[in-house]
Amino acid sequence: MERNPKQREEETEERGGGGAGGVGALLMAEGGAEEIAKEIVAAEEAPHPYAFHVSGPRNLTAPNWRDLINSSWKDGNYKRTVIACFIQAIYLLELDRQENRDEANALAPKWWIPFKYKLSQTLIDERDGSIFGAILEWDRSAALADFVLIRPSGAPKAVLALRGTLLKGPTMRRDIEDDLRFLAWESLKGSVRFKAAMEALKSVAERYGSSNVCIAGHSLGAGFALQVGKALAKEGMYVETHLFNPPSVSLAMSFRNIGEKAGFAWKRFKSMLPLRSGAQVSSEEGDRTSGFGLKNWMPNFSGLKNPGMGLGKWVPHLYVNNSDYICCSYTEHDGAEVNNPNKENVRPTNGQVAAKLFVMSKGNQKFSEAHGLEQWWSDDLELQLAMHNSKLISRQLKSLYSLPAPQQTLAR
Repeated sequence: MERNPKQREEETEERGGGGAGGVGALLMAEGGAEEIAKEIVAAEEAPHPYAFHVSGPRNLTAPNWRDLINSSWKDGNYKRTVIACFIQAIYLLELDRQENRDEANALAPKWWIPFKYKLSQTLIDERDGSIFGAILEWDRSAALADFVLIRPSGAPKAVLALRGTLLKGPTMRRDIEDDLRFLAWESLKGSVRFKAAMEALKSVAERYGSSNVCIAGHSLGAGFALQVGKALAKEGMYVETHLFNPPSVSLAMSFRNIGEKAGFAWKRFKSMLPLRSGAQVSSEEGDRTSGFGLKNWMPNFSGLKNPGMGLGKWVPHLYVNNSDYICCSYTEHDGAEVNNPNKENVRPTNGQVAAKLFVMSKGNQKFSEAHGLEQWWSDDLELQLAMHNSKLISRQLKSLYSLPAPQQTLAR
């Protein structure tokens, strides 16, 4: 049956949604696909939040020929900023590994290349294959390309940088395992990372000389850096040490304090009781009975009286935030003396351990901000230098690294 033009037009509209309407729908569909494609491309081209040019320091010049006259590395703020960037690079080395980034897309190198350093060695945790540290060395070839003929004064030949806990991916379990090791025993010497870091630092210090080498760490990495630097100092090798948000919390120390407080309360309570005949004892004997009765079960974590010889030459730099509960114990007032930031730390007296303690206080901050690494290259950073030769800093430092390796070991 022959159809007239009107019938054919109606059938076409039914099949295609109308002549003009069908074409319009097709164009809309194509336009939507293009918009989606543009969004995908934009997302792929968007800078990563951890890219150096996004979250790195501002207004920081790279080494140039002027450093031959007046080295930027002699500025304490510059040195702190660059070393913090090196530690950030270690975090990103592990993230690059986990996210399978190739050399062209890797984030980590951008955090050391601007300062004329190169990756010399990575430290691998044999338990899970994660990267927890690395050695960065002065890149003479890159420096010469920018007419920096010699290494600027104050710039280390090599830096051993150690990251902290990374709550992502397969390394989280081992990081937390070492966190618990420190909290329970105040020692990291039982960890495979301590041995690897110790061997790497000792090797590079013997190659370049301890005065040309630096070790640095953040959070858990600062705990390792502190104990490794201390171990080398005992051997007469004094390595410059920078510790960002170093841990000072100890469950063992807390338990011991609880025992001491309980012992004091028991003595106070006992002194209020009426004494019975035949049960009188001297106050000295009573102190021994009540005090040690509650303390003997707790191991001695206060550190050795003679932790090592020649430690007065080793003065670590500690960077802490008052709002960070992990390291805030270092800022407790116990005879700390605030001095001019340009003045060198005085030597410890009576065998006490000295340290340069840089304290940042911005009022109440979230823990993620107070414990974060990014704060240490912030433009508005204001630090107060506290010279600690007090019993507090001595007790904190000794308790962190004077213990022998524990006999117990966590499952590997």
